[in-house]
Formats: sequence, structure tokens, C-alpha cells
Amino acid sequence: MKLPRRTFLQLAGAAAVAPAFSRAATAESYPSRPITMIVPGQAGGSLDVVARLLAERMKESLRQTITIENVSGADGSIGTGRIARAKPDGYTIGLGITSTHVLNGALHSLPYDVVNDFSPISPLVTVRVALFASKTTPAKDLNELIAWLKAHPNKASAGINTTFLHLTAALFQKETGTQFILVPYRGGPSALQDLVAGQIDLFFQVPDLPLPQLRAGSIKAYAVAGDTRSPLAPDVPTFGEMGLPALSFSGWYGLFAPKGTPKEIIERLNAAIVEALADPAVRSRLADLGMEIFPRDRQTPEALAALQKADADKWWPLIKELGIKAE
Repeated sequence: MKLPRRTFLQLAGAAAVAPAFSRAATAESYPSRPITMIVPGQAGGSLDVVARLLAERMKESLRQTITIENVSGADGSIGTGRIARAKPDGYTIGLGITSTHVLNGALHSLPYDVVNDFSPISPLVTVRVALFASKTTPAKDLNELIAWLKAHPNKASAGINTTFLHLTAALFQKETGTQFILVPYRGGPSALQDLVAGQIDLFFQVPDLPLPQLRAGSIKAYAVAGDTRSPLAPDVPTFGEMGLPALSFSGWYGLFAPKGTPKEIIERLNAAIVEALADPAVRSRLADLGMEIFPRDRQTPEALAALQKADADKWWPLIKELGIKAE
């Protein structure tokens, strides 16, 4: 049956407008129910603290509850895989770090692509790693520690709970000519507990988690990454100050959604993140954790995608050179 020309054109025009209308309606109605934010780490760890802080502030913008779900294990790949497999409708999002969204791609055989199976939302903060030790470790400073490690190869043990910390420890060994045993943990709190108890000798970790124990004298700190000292521990020198400039690098946290999440929803989530990161209370709390917020012009999905690519180009060849294997 032939349709009159005018009717045909009207139907064709309506069909063309429908997808755009559907996308606009999706963005306007989103979110209409609670959102789950997956954290690929233990409750109580630094990633968990940041997730809860941001989720609490984002719910004011989104007018919906954001539930935190901690899924630790396998260098964060179990929780990250949950994000990758989730329905791309904006109701499952997740935090990621340098380990989960860059380094794991060079270390693990994964059922997802760490770069291409996610929709970046925004970078959040940069983090620096510090080297902590049991209070019984017989070294007053980093130089004495290196000398002690060289004199006792493979006698000391170091706790690591992410691929980024594994890389940091391996690079430390390469730069100092030392050898020690790497002990993998599901999360930072577990490793810290063993460090305080003297079950392990060293611990590579972001400064905020062990800070109470450091201030109480239960553990030591030898050096921190970065160009300047951490305001959380101003008495602790940088690795650069101690002659190890190769360890003056930072990791990052970012927010991701599953691949295929509509652009309009990504923009809505990004706006909520930008608003959260501009909140003075949030900024103050992140500063207390020793974290630096990305500048406003870099709080974009495109900036996070570029960061992933740049870090993959930098770290993947080094992982191969160092011969780092998954624990």
C-alpha cells in the first residue's frame, strides 16, 4: 500500500526525531532510582573513604542515594570486572585507580579491556605512595634501610595490595639494587595490621591510611613520592631528596561507567562530580587525606581517557622490562 507523500514525510520525520527525543528523555529522567558505586577494594581503605565522601555529596546533585559496594580481590580486577559487565544505564558506576584501569591490563589475563570496556566520567585526585616500616626495622633513614636490605637479601618482606604498589616496590628494588619478598594483600587495612604487629617489615601505601599509627610511633616512614613533601608527614623526605628521583610519581583515582553508557548520562554524572569536587568540605577532607584534586579544566571524560592512554604508554613497557608478574 502506497502512503500519501505528506504522510510518508511526516512518519519519516518522526522516526528521525525519536532517537534524539529518547536520549533527551533519558537524560532528563535520570536518575530515577538509587545508584550503585562499586569500589574494587576493602572497606576502610583509601579508595573506599574517597568513594563514600563523593557519593554522599553527589546524591545532593542527583537527588538519589548512591550505595557503596566493596568488591576486593585479584588486584581489584574482580570489582572492576563487575563494573565492565554491568548494564550501561548509569545505575552502576565505579571508582578506578591506576592499577585497575591501566596496570592490570599488562599483568592479568582479563575478561575485559581495562581501557576500552569503560566509559570515563572524570579523574578525581592524584595520590602519592610512601614507604613505611615496622618499628623494629633496624634503620634510622632510607639510606640505612637500603644498606640493611642489601646486607640481608630476601630476608625482609613488604606488603602490597594493588598493582600500582607492586610496581612501586619493584621499581624501588631496581633503583636500589635490593631484594625483598613481596606479600600480596586484599586491602591496605589488612597489610597495615600486619605491619604494626611486625608480621611484615615494609609497606608501600598512600600516606593517609597509616598516618595514625605513624603519629603514635607504632610504625616508621622513610620516604614519600612526589616533588614536595606530604603535608600529612612534613618530616618525611621525598624519594627525590634521598637520591631516588625515579620514584617521584603519582597515581590517580577516577570514576567510570560501563562502556556504552549514554553520553547524556555521563554528562549528568560528570556534572555531579564537578560539583562535589568544588565543595569546600569535600576539598578539605581530600586534603586531609593527602590527595590533590585535578584542576577544573581536567575534570572531564576526555581528560580521564587521555590519562589512561598516557599511563599505559608509560607503564606497560616498564612492567615488561622489570619482569613484573601478577601475584
